[in-house]
Amino acid sequence: MSEASDALSVQKEISRKATMATIARISRYTALRVVTLFITIVIGMYLTILIANMGGYVDEIRRGEIREGVQQRVLTDQTLRQLSAEERAKRQEEMIRIEEKRYGLDRPFALRSMGFLADALSLNLGRSLNVTSASGSRQVRLILLERLPTTLMLFGTVNFILFFVDIFIALSLSRHYGSWLDKFFVAMSPTSSAPGWFYGIFLILIFAGLLRWLPYGGLVDVPPPDNKVDYFLSMLKHMILPTMAITISSIFASVYNWRTFFLIYSSEDYVDVAKAKGLSARDIENRYILRPTMPNIVTSFAFFLIAAWTGAPIFETVFMWPGLGRVIYQATGLYDTPVILGSTVIYAYLLAITVFLLDFIYAIVDPRVKVGG
Repeated sequence: MSEASDALSVQKEISRKATMATIARISRYTALRVVTLFITIVIGMYLTILIANMGGYVDEIRRGEIREGVQQRVLTDQTLRQLSAEERAKRQEEMIRIEEKRYGLDRPFALRSMGFLADALSLNLGRSLNVTSASGSRQVRLILLERLPTTLMLFGTVNFILFFVDIFIALSLSRHYGSWLDKFFVAMSPTSSAPGWFYGIFLILIFAGLLRWLPYGGLVDVPPPDNKVDYFLSMLKHMILPTMAITISSIFASVYNWRTFFLIYSSEDYVDVAKAKGLSARDIENRYILRPTMPNIVTSFAFFLIAAWTGAPIFETVFMWPGLGRVIYQATGLYDTPVILGSTVIYAYLLAITVFLLDFIYAIVDPRVKVGG
């Protein structure tokens, strides 16, 4: 009895030490991962600040705009025109100095870039310089939040459906390798090298310009329908061409990639052993093909979701879709650094959080993976 009790105590102690070692390993890995991701975010954001400001060149453009605007005000202001040329020039320089100070241009770019970085890391997105929301606000947060639902509605819905359709078709093709449908997708896969907006232009020319079946772009008809049902139906009608363009530009390459991926796993030795045991095709797919590929599927799905948050600047501009991509395109043309940086900050945080969580999700879906192991 004593020996059994001692053995049980030893077993409990070993189990406790193993648990503590696992917790310590996961804690060390989590801390290291958080620090690494934070450093990556800081570097990425600062590089975005430098690129968006062209290393400070945008400041020179803005100084020129300020000077030109002040000169126009001086020329049209009757009270200033009554002053002598020397006093008018002095007043003009004072007005320019006040405007530059209001935009922070009185400080060196290196110092202001650090301020931009601190604001970005604390999610203080600030105010836009030129872009406004529908309500007239210049708060970057409100501008992005206003455009986010339309982007998620289009890209989120289409990408979500396409993701599972691609996997379903790819699995079917891997079962029927060499069939005419398999050869068709392989032959059509190079068409996905062209972006969605490229196909969008042709679709607009055909279905909107030539046949006049569908609208050229936009979210809804003009004027917008008052009835909610009509509004929803109008929105669905406007989504048809963008959905077709996204589908054509991505489905063939995506199906080809997944089909090749599944074919590689289906040729493994353990799959042949399962077939020799007489397991059904569905059981072999679920246990020996889909389960080992689950980490890759989860990763692809996670990045699909992140991509849906950013939109596509050129694509949304071609279809006049009022989403995040279009507002980023406008901000780029207007050198609106706060809007560009704000969208990058959101994407960077989403990406970092997703990468961090994926490490733990891998351990859940695949027993072979150990966090920090």
